[in-house]
Amino acid sequence: MAGLTAAARASRDGASVVVIDRADEVGGSARYAGFLWTAPTDDVLAEIDPDGDPALRHVLVGGYADAVAWVRSLGVPVGDEVTILRDGRGRRIDTAAYIAACTRIVADAGGEILTGAAVDRLVVDDGAVHGLEGRTSDGTCRRFDATSTLIATGGYQGDRELTANLIHPNAPMMPLRTNPTSAGAGLRLAQQAGAAFGKEGAGFYGHLVLADVPLDDPMQFANQTLYYSEHALVFNRRGDRFIDETLGDHLSAMAAVEQPDARVLVVADQRVRDEWMLGEYVEGITPVDRFDLCRRRGGRYALADSLEDFDYLPEEWGYPGEVIRAGIERFNVAARAGSTLEPGRRFDPLPLDVPPYYVVEAQAAITFTFGGILADHRARALGADGRPVPGLLVAGADAGGLFFRAYAGGLAAAAVFGLRAGETALTNCSPDRDRHGAEVGTMDGTEPRR
Repeated sequence: MAGLTAAARASRDGASVVVIDRADEVGGSARYAGFLWTAPTDDVLAEIDPDGDPALRHVLVGGYADAVAWVRSLGVPVGDEVTILRDGRGRRIDTAAYIAACTRIVADAGGEILTGAAVDRLVVDDGAVHGLEGRTSDGTCRRFDATSTLIATGGYQGDRELTANLIHPNAPMMPLRTNPTSAGAGLRLAQQAGAAFGKEGAGFYGHLVLADVPLDDPMQFANQTLYYSEHALVFNRRGDRFIDETLGDHLSAMAAVEQPDARVLVVADQRVRDEWMLGEYVEGITPVDRFDLCRRRGGRYALADSLEDFDYLPEEWGYPGEVIRAGIERFNVAARAGSTLEPGRRFDPLPLDVPPYYVVEAQAAITFTFGGILADHRARALGADGRPVPGLLVAGADAGGLFFRAYAGGLAAAAVFGLRAGETALTNCSPDRDRHGAEVGTMDGTEPRR
């Protein structure tokens, strides 16, 4: 989405643009998403994402309204504002219509959109990027000279070696909750051109999903996501809680991949089932019974009439049932007494003491990576010295520094920094034009050129 946004923005203002995409259709994982959202203020985003780059956080919050206006300007349906992930505000958009509108703008302006294509290398001379060399879907080699080249390939979650090295050794166990083509091509190309990776240990955006139930239908990604886990209790294979679950299922997923065998048990009582498993996660979204879905799709599940039933968890599951039962009992005693809980339960300190208990095995699934090429507020890729790499832009999941083990909206970040990238590319085309400092480069890719 970041690449297409930049391409459409630059095309609409007169740039000659080439979009190169490895996939057979443009749009990437944006096709599976539906909400353009982020934090409402700088202060809220700083609380959610304290270790993110303050300048990038400010651009995201400040650029959100312009991004919504941009989407509307293309004639794409935009819904009413709703609350997202407790602290966010956002609007549902028709992402398929948005992708089609951006594609149409590029085509109508005379730009090229090449799908099923590959980029072999960036053209680098004296430390500056001047375009790229690649191959079209029929194997034809082509060179594109450009004043700006934008990297926007969607991250590196599809590459097992990169995820093992940059996220966690267990990361290759995670199923993809995303498109299969975002596999680090942009990261590698940008690094070869002198761009720097950062921040180390930033993590990824994903969610807990039903363990070993195939994520074989992108339209079912949301239905297989255990959003309700932030009101449940989550245990690892040692029988320990390892995070404050109430901070968000997406954060529990990040922590879960670091647990033994990257598998966890999610335990809900009847209260959590009634209020959260069967309730609306986002206003206007039809609830799905994930426990019933687990049963129908062949996942690992159990219905416990009492806490004593946990003592009889099947041994082959690999979880110490007696330890988990004792852990729930201790938690309930402390929760009823209003005592300090460890880990804490900041947003839902109520006990889980209304049987029966709904138990499913879960694992983390990855949507996109946070660590990427360091970028500034103008979407310019930065080198190890902190200076922009001339001619190279980066946006979307290929850009690092915005989120660090935290999350506040992927589509919004793609749209906001995609617009910045398009404006920066226009400035690079015509240096006398003042585009309030937006410089961007993409290759997902999108390559504004003149």
